[in-house]
Amino acid sequence: MRKFIVRIAAGTLALLLLLLFVGWIAFVPSAKEPPYAFVAAWGSMGEGQGQFNDPTGIAISERQVFVSDARNGRIQVFDLDGKFQRSFGKPGEGPEDLGRPMNLTVRGDALYAAEYFNDRLQVFSLDGTSKRIIGKAGAGPGEFNAPGGAAVGSDGSLYVADFYNHRIQKLTQDGAFIRQWGASAERKPLSDANGVSFSYPTDVALAPDGKLYVADGYNDRVQVFNPDGTFFRKWGGPFAANISGPFNGWFATVTSIAIGPKGNIFVADFYNDRIQKFDPGGTFLTSFGRRGDGKGELRFPIAVAVAGDGSVFVADYGNNRITRWAPQ
Repeated sequence: MRKFIVRIAAGTLALLLLLLFVGWIAFVPSAKEPPYAFVAAWGSMGEGQGQFNDPTGIAISERQVFVSDARNGRIQVFDLDGKFQRSFGKPGEGPEDLGRPMNLTVRGDALYAAEYFNDRLQVFSLDGTSKRIIGKAGAGPGEFNAPGGAAVGSDGSLYVADFYNHRIQKLTQDGAFIRQWGASAERKPLSDANGVSFSYPTDVALAPDGKLYVADGYNDRVQVFNPDGTFFRKWGGPFAANISGPFNGWFATVTSIAIGPKGNIFVADFYNDRIQKFDPGGTFLTSFGRRGDGKGELRFPIAVAVAGDGSVFVADYGNNRITRWAPQ
């Protein structure tokens, strides 16, 4: 009898190990590229030029790097090597003031800043002059509750991650409502069949083919929509079902998303202290920056941007600095 029980136990253990192995192969992909190499870092905690108090957003224009310096209520501008050039904005609610600027987007000669505290999107010229303000506080069409980031279509249309309203809004370039994905002020933390539930979406990015990539923040996943607005795919952990983890292709709060010059997708994986890179279909390619990996390690990376040469710039929130990375 004892031998029989031992055999049953051994068989059960073997089956569990087999299931774990199969699950690992199915849900934890291996890297297909080497991690990016750390190039440089700049910044420290403070209020002076080149210092930050919570850097929360980053965008690239030609040879300029724009950084949201959230608690200092300003945007700082640097060259690609980190040399300070200028800054604009101050804490406040008026035009050219900034209320905790978050993810940034550059499109043509304009910079789009999502203002978390002011519940609006402010559009600047690249020299820092305010051009227009879009939205106001609320849950109605064209209103926001702590927007996290925006993307701009070829026709000037705007896609905005409306954080506390748990939705993505599409607006005209002047702010007129077109449509939304997700339900206003309704948190949906789990997956659903049509893929349009969000839990605190933080950022959006538009691919050259018109697909919309959404950083579905607290659902720990990326969602993708076709140009016509229909759901296309999602990824992040088993079945993209709000299961966080430190493994390849999994997330622990997605805070920013950027598309590189070759169409690859870069995602700020906040609590995993890393940037993950995927191909346009969501296949995991590589990651970099995790704490413990040595020089350049990240602490709560909150935003990511990619330059034309493929260099990656990261707003390293926990270290109050910007880091630059290059493909190997």
